[in-house]
Amino acid sequence: MSTCCGSVSPSNRPHALCSAEIRRITGVLTLADRWDHIKARWGHRRSDHRVAPGLYALGDPTPDSPVFVTANYTLSFDALRTAVNGVDGYILVLDTRGVNVWCAAGKGTFGTDEIVNRVQAAALSQVVSHRDLILPQLGAPGVAAHEVKRRTGFRVVYGPVRAEDLPAYLRQGEASPEMRRIRFTIRDRAALVPVELVHVALPMVIAAAVLFLLRGPVAAVAALVAVLAGAGLFPLLLPWIPTTDFSSKGFILGAVVVLPFAAGELLGDATASQRVGDALALALALPPVTAYLALNFTGATTFTSKTGVAREMATYIRPMAWLFGTGTLVWLVTTILRWLDIA
Repeated sequence: MSTCCGSVSPSNRPHALCSAEIRRITGVLTLADRWDHIKARWGHRRSDHRVAPGLYALGDPTPDSPVFVTANYTLSFDALRTAVNGVDGYILVLDTRGVNVWCAAGKGTFGTDEIVNRVQAAALSQVVSHRDLILPQLGAPGVAAHEVKRRTGFRVVYGPVRAEDLPAYLRQGEASPEMRRIRFTIRDRAALVPVELVHVALPMVIAAAVLFLLRGPVAAVAALVAVLAGAGLFPLLLPWIPTTDFSSKGFILGAVVVLPFAAGELLGDATASQRVGDALALALALPPVTAYLALNFTGATTFTSKTGVAREMATYIRPMAWLFGTGTLVWLVTTILRWLDIA
C-alpha cells in the first residue's frame, strides 16, 4: 500500500489516484481552500471544484478507524474533513463528477456501483479490520445497502444529515432524531443565491437595457425586480409563500413584486388604452419569469423529487410560455401604437 503525504488544497488537489493508494490530508482549511469555496458558491468554473476519487487518511488512522464516504465536490469533501478534524479515520471519496452528495444520489453517481468500485479499487478490506462504511444520510436515495454488503462485505451505516454532527454521532454510536432531521434554514437557502444571480446577470442586464431604450425606466426596473425576485428573493421566502408547487409560489411572488409597476403604468400620462396595455403587458409577461426561475430551487427543500419536479414542469411550463408570450405580444402592440402616434 503506497501513501502520499500532504494536505489537499485547490493548488495541489490530486487529479489521479491509483488503486490502493492513500493520500494523507488534514482537517484544516487553507486560504486557498476558502477561496475555492467562494468561487464555487459564485459558480466560477463550476467543473473545477472537485478532488480525485479514492481513499484518504485523516490524522493517524489505524485498522480500527472509521471510514467515511463522501462526494468529490470540494465543498462536500471539505465539510466532512473539517467536521471530523481531530478524528483519526479514512475518507472514501466517490467520483460524483464534482456534484454534492444529495444531488449526486439523485443523479445516480453517488450510488451502489460507485461505492463498490471504490471499495475494491482502494483494497479497503486490507486497510481496515472492520466492515462498516459511514455514509451521509442524504446519499441514501442512490444506494442499495444490501447490494453493497453482498458485493463488498461492507455494511452501510448512515450517519447524520449534517457533517457537523459527526463528532457527536461517533461518541454516541448512533444518530439522534435531531441529527436525522433535514433542516433548510434561511442561511442554507441564502447560500444558493449567488450562483443563481451569476447565471441570470447577463441576460437580465441585456433585457433591462432593451426595455429601458424602448419603453423607459419603469419597464426596465420591473424586469430587473422580477428576475431578482425569482433568483434571489424566492429561496429566502420559500417556506412562507402559499401553495406547495414551486411554480405557483413563483407566480404569486412575481405577481406581488410586479403589481406596483403595473399600477404605476396605469397612472401614467399616456392614453387610456396605452396605459392599460402597458400594465397588462407587465402583469402577464413578468410573473412567469419569476416562476420559471423559482424552479431552480427545487433542491432547496426535502419535499421535491425527480418525478415531482418533472410533473410540475409538465403542468406549468406551457402556461408560463403562453403568459409570457401573450404579455410580450401586448407589449409589442402598445409599442407599435405609441410609435404610430408619434409618427
